[in-house]
Amino acid sequence: METKEKIEFAGLPLAVYREIAAHLRQVEGVEVDLIPQSSQEFDYNQSQIGGLSLSCAENSGLESRQRVNQILAYYQNRYINPI
Repeated sequence: METKEKIEFAGLPLAVYREIAAHLRQVEGVEVDLIPQSSQEFDYNQSQIGGLSLSCAENSGLESRQRVNQILAYYQNRYINPI
């Protein structure tokens, strides 16, 4: 059984979501899809993307999961919580 989760970063631009997805796809056993924005109203403060759908294969090890967490932490620190 694979693990699925939704990853959301409020207000992140489409290009950055695509960069995150490309980075995560390099991790063995990980599949990523972009989730379209569900809002019917256009708002400059919202992203064009609703989030990422992240799936980790059952046989992906702890090392893969740790790498995914490192990648997500990097982007969160860079774009969401910059120092």
